[in-house]
Amino acid sequence: MAHNAAEAEIVDTGSLTRRWIMYILGIYILTFGVSLAIRAGVGISPQSSLTRTMTLVYPPLSQGTYNFMLELIMLGLTYLVLPKDFTLKNFASLIPAFVLAVCLDLNLKLTEFIQLDVYYYKVALLAIGDAALAFGLFLMIRANLVLMPIDMFVNTIFKRTGWKWGNIKTAFDCTLLVTAALIGLGFLGEIKFIREGTILNAILVGQYIRLYFFLYKKMSAKNGPSKSGTVEQAAE
Repeated sequence: MAHNAAEAEIVDTGSLTRRWIMYILGIYILTFGVSLAIRAGVGISPQSSLTRTMTLVYPPLSQGTYNFMLELIMLGLTYLVLPKDFTLKNFASLIPAFVLAVCLDLNLKLTEFIQLDVYYYKVALLAIGDAALAFGLFLMIRANLVLMPIDMFVNTIFKRTGWKWGNIKTAFDCTLLVTAALIGLGFLGEIKFIREGTILNAILVGQYIRLYFFLYKKMSAKNGPSKSGTVEQAAE
């Protein structure tokens, strides 16, 4: 799951059971953060903006369902980009994708009561949500298990092209934003969920993850050498 050397330094190579618990806990915390960011109402991440917009276009399906459908599409595109590297093991990525979809719908239900009117409170809630989202990602990176189909797709593009991973991820996120905007304009007459919070999300999540990396390494240094493993790396 690690994408660079910094991530490779913090992965857990210990008990598989412990890593799976960490991974699933990470998914839950991530989706809790996403739900808080949505309830803030000042803009959400590219992926969430697309799936959230779809819930307005066709309300019978939940956001978790749309998120799983997006992951399924990404798995199909992964095969089309590099079919020779695609194996049955790739379908295992649908398991965490399904868990994420269920947790997302659950957390959206649990946070339905949150309704804020004061703008500063909304921004504060977004910051808290992004902190939780980033911590969930941190735990998933630590667990170093199955890649989600979307991350798998970005990694496959990296393998096929050799372009910088960070540039590919940025281009992918921009594509999701444009798609969400076009769907909003085409079906709803306006762009939904893409606001200043979308930019804040992009900044805050990265900074929070850097903070968690720093704190983890600092704690590990105090407690002695950490047990890190070597994983597949994709240079930034």
